[in-house]
Amino acid sequence: MLEQLENLSPVTQAFIATLFTWGLTAAGAAMVFFFKTINRKFLDFMLAFAGGVMIAASFWSLLAPAIEMAQNQGQIAWIPAVIGFLLGGAFLRLVDFVMPHLHLGYPTDQAEGIHTHWRRSVLL
Repeated sequence: MLEQLENLSPVTQAFIATLFTWGLTAAGAAMVFFFKTINRKFLDFMLAFAGGVMIAASFWSLLAPAIEMAQNQGQIAWIPAVIGFLLGGAFLRLVDFVMPHLHLGYPTDQAEGIHTHWRRSVLL
């Protein structure tokens, strides 16, 4: 099966990989339909696991190649990676500050971000 995938064009390979990752994401998200309540400790564990996966993915896919590229160009290796990491964190903080959103368990009048008349289901 792997040989068949290798013979496909790069665009088709990317499309299949995208569909595969989308399918796994949808399958993971569909788990909410099977449980009425979720144990808080289990939810915390899953959130921590997802955070760890994302940090590992950002390191191996973004930071490690940036460090290697900087070394190959004769620069101080860690500076581009640190600058990119800090800029990404600042961008996420800005989006959290500006984007209207509501945390679970809070009333609609405690929504964060810019003021909006969006319904609770949209803010969540």
